Amino acid sequence: MMRVEMLSTGDEVLHGQIVDTNAAWLADVLFQQGLPMTSRSTVGDAMTSLVDTLLARSHEADVLIVNGGLGPTSDDLSAQAAAKACGIGLVMQQAWLEKIETWFASRGRTMAPSNRKQAEIPANAEMLDNPVGTACGFALQLNRCWMFFTPGVPSEFKIMVEQQIIPRLKSKFALPAPPLCLRLTTFGRGESDLAAELEPLVLPEGVVMGYRTSMPVIEIKLTGPASQQVAMEQIWQQIRLQLAECTIFEGTEGLPALLARELTAREFYLTISEQFTAGLLNWQLAAAGVPLSAAEILPHQDETLEALVARTKALATRQHTQLALSVGALKQDEVSVALHTPEATWGQRVKFTHGRHNQETRQKVVAMMAMNMLRRWLYGSEVSTGHGWIDVLETVKN
Repeated sequence: MMRVEMLSTGDEVLHGQIVDTNAAWLADVLFQQGLPMTSRSTVGDAMTSLVDTLLARSHEADVLIVNGGLGPTSDDLSAQAAAKACGIGLVMQQAWLEKIETWFASRGRTMAPSNRKQAEIPANAEMLDNPVGTACGFALQLNRCWMFFTPGVPSEFKIMVEQQIIPRLKSKFALPAPPLCLRLTTFGRGESDLAAELEPLVLPEGVVMGYRTSMPVIEIKLTGPASQQVAMEQIWQQIRLQLAECTIFEGTEGLPALLARELTAREFYLTISEQFTAGLLNWQLAAAGVPLSAAEILPHQDETLEALVARTKALATRQHTQLALSVGALKQDEVSVALHTPEATWGQRVKFTHGRHNQETRQKVVAMMAMNMLRRWLYGSEVSTGHGWIDVLETVKN
């Protein structure tokens, strides 16, 4: 099995001062190409650490993608470290230097002398184009490993992976079929509860079940070789049936995107009124393209569930929309949510049963509850349901 690794560089990454989103993105891209990442690591901006790590990985990995350290400042050491690990010097790429100078001149800026280092790569390296930045990348062979060096700026890194690295990997290696990954996302049940129900299932050989918690949802993943597709799809049907009540979407679409698709297809418009969620619900739905008629954010109002239901119905009438969603205020760990539809108006008052979640997390949970009420109505399910660690205290329908 080919060993593909990633090495992220930089003190700011090593010490957690920035989140390494490039690593997560690359892992997903490689997985889709049939090259699941074997491991990834991080090293700081110290020449000795960089050189030692490159030498160590060169004896273990078949492919190493190095991210970061190609900038113009003194702590950008990737090119120098690569040259030192190979026992060679750096060579100026004159054509790339002229490109950098042109880039600065076209913007009316003077290029700093330090930018010249961005055109220097090890003498044994192949230059990799960077159409959106000033740092060229490069590739070289060190011992058994084919190494690719890329800039840390996400936009530059991603385009270099897609346009320069993936094509080279495809030309050099006979890549296997990408693994099959089936996904669904649940809301309202805990991870241990889901695991207790799913763990007794006998999975096909080479297939694994995974759980990814991102409050307030849990994603279930079934991953395995493409050769097991038929067996995986058979057991996936069983998983879908067992989790049908708490599943909010399949694949990677996302609940707001699902609602956007459904409401657009049915030519429905939605009106939103928020108190506790403070615009979060509107932001999530608007970002996904949900057809919205109007949205309002109100200050805290001390109102009963019946009053919220009546106000939601009146809001839909006033805005001439078929649908309306309202989130009330949080009071003593309780909050009410109401949904108006052409069929009826529903409301539910719920209580957070423990206090370990902060305000932001609770807002995410309530926004998801509101969206799920709408989803359940669209699919003909009971609108007001329990939500695991959230108690439903009262429901109304009129």
